[in-house]
Amino acid sequence: MIVIPAIDLKDGRCVRLEQGLMERDTVFCDSPAEQARAWQDQGAELLHIVDLNGAFAGEPRNRSSIEEIAGAVSIPTQLGGGIRDLETIEAYLSLGIGRVILGTAAQRNPKLVEDACRRFPGRIVVGIDAKNGMVAVQGWAEVTGVTARELASRFEGYGVAAIIYTDIARDGMLSGPNIDATRELAEAISIPVIASGGVSTLADITNLMAIEASGVTGVITGKALYTGAFSLSEAIALTKK
Repeated sequence: MIVIPAIDLKDGRCVRLEQGLMERDTVFCDSPAEQARAWQDQGAELLHIVDLNGAFAGEPRNRSSIEEIAGAVSIPTQLGGGIRDLETIEAYLSLGIGRVILGTAAQRNPKLVEDACRRFPGRIVVGIDAKNGMVAVQGWAEVTGVTARELASRFEGYGVAAIIYTDIARDGMLSGPNIDATRELAEAISIPVIASGGVSTLADITNLMAIEASGVTGVITGKALYTGAFSLSEAIALTKK
């Protein structure tokens, strides 16, 4: 299981939100590219980037910052937020982004996921964000009537590289990840699952490592790193033991 540091972009700066609320943000860095280099220097194997403005707007909003990040690091990157069509996917991949994440678009237009996987094999990730088990879209502003498990199951056989599963209630709250829900989702599908939301201690990472055999291949962490709860190098060392 790998530890994936997060860079969440709002108005060109690196921030963290609480429970996905744009008005509850904390700015951690004015230079996302500098932050990306710092994570790479600390041993990151993959970088997770989210265009928060784009997620709410439904179209890219932080392209210049994203381009700077892509040019600043040599490690693979994955990017989500406001990606709704093949043209945007192609544009980001051509910038040097390794994989794109489809969230709202995946829920509303599964055909896009199928077409994207066929056109860009191995480079499409689906983001599933859940509130009380139900999928939330449009920057988490809208909760649907579809369960995370139902949505994930739709993409079996498409060639999706991974599912990123986020428990919204825990995101940015340092309250620990939802281990049970993450394990249940991973065991229900054959697609690798990346856990996200709530990681606050090294013990949380140890608990996620315990369900690696269920299909959990990575964990995204943001606020815990930015607040110094633990260092990225410490977390990586733990997973390599």
